[in-house]
Amino acid sequence: MAGSFNAASTTDQVLDGVDLRGKRILVTGASAGLGVETARALAAHGAQVVGAVRDLAKGEAATAQVRADAANGGGLELIQLDLASLASVRAAADRLVADGRPFDVVIANAGVMATPFGQTSDGFETQFGTNHLGHFVFVNRIASLIAPGGRLVTLSSAGHRYADVDLDDPGFERTDYDPMLAYGRSKTANILFAVEFDRRHRARGIRATAVHPGAIHTELARHMSPEMIGALIDSLNAQLAEAGEAPFEFKTVPQGAATSVWAGVVASGDDVGGRYCENCHVSPVSEGLITPASEGVRSYALDAERAGALWALSERMVGERF
Repeated sequence: MAGSFNAASTTDQVLDGVDLRGKRILVTGASAGLGVETARALAAHGAQVVGAVRDLAKGEAATAQVRADAANGGGLELIQLDLASLASVRAAADRLVADGRPFDVVIANAGVMATPFGQTSDGFETQFGTNHLGHFVFVNRIASLIAPGGRLVTLSSAGHRYADVDLDDPGFERTDYDPMLAYGRSKTANILFAVEFDRRHRARGIRATAVHPGAIHTELARHMSPEMIGALIDSLNAQLAEAGEAPFEFKTVPQGAATSVWAGVVASGDDVGGRYCENCHVSPVSEGLITPASEGVRSYALDAERAGALWALSERMVGERF
C-alpha cells in the first residue's frame, strides 16, 4: 500500500513528490467543493484535467484557482454534463468518444444529497438517478477511453450504511420517501457499480474503487437546513460521547479530496480494485455498530452478486446495455 496517510492527510501531502505529467484525468462535479480541490491538486502536479460540470459559467468562475495552481504542464478544460439528464450524459460522452483522447483516471465525484423527493428529467428518483444512473451511463459510454492500467474512482459515502439498494423499488413507488434513506441507497449503488466495473475491466488492467471522502462542509449539504445539520451533529456527538470518543469535527476540503487522489493515482490498483476506501486506505468490512469516528463498509455494498443484479437493473432502467 502506497504511503502512510490518514484522515488528516491533505491532497498536497498525498501527492507530494508525485509527477502526473502526461496523465489525463476526468473529474465530474468540478465546479464546487471536492471536485474543484481534486482538479486543483491533480493539475498542480502536472495532470491535464477535464472537468465535467453542469453549469459552464459557474465552472469557469469556480476553477480560477485550478488554473492558477497548474504546473509542470498541467491544465484544465471544462465540458458540460448534467447527470440528471441522460440526453446531456450521452451528448457529453459522445463528444469525448469522438475526440478520442484517452483518460488515465476517471473520478466520478459529482452528486447530490438529501434532496426533497423529485425526479430527474428521465423520471428517476433524483438521488439514485443523479448519483448512480447518470454516472452509470456516462462512465460506461466512455469506458473505451480509459487506458489499460487506468482507474475509475467513484465517490460514495459512509451514508451507504443507511441503506442497501432496493432492486424492487428503486424509485420509491411503494416505499415512503426519506431523503437520507434515498441518499444511502444511491451511495451503496456507487460502491456496487465500482465492484462490477472492476470485475468487467480488470482483464484490461483497469481497476475501479469507491471512496468515502469524510464529512466536509460543502455545497453538497445545501438541501439540509442549519437546524437539520445541527441536530445531526448533536446526535453524532452523543454517540461519540457514549463510546468515549472525541467530539465530531468536519474535515477540510483538501483533507476530504485526499482519498480520491490517493485512490486514483497513488495506491496500487491491486490494493484498491473492487474495494471501498476512506482516510487514504482500504476499509474493513464491518457489520456491527459503527460510531461516526469509526470506519467500515457494509458487506452488502461489496457483494458481487448484488453488484451484478444492480448492473442489470440499471441497464433496463436506462434502456442501454454495456
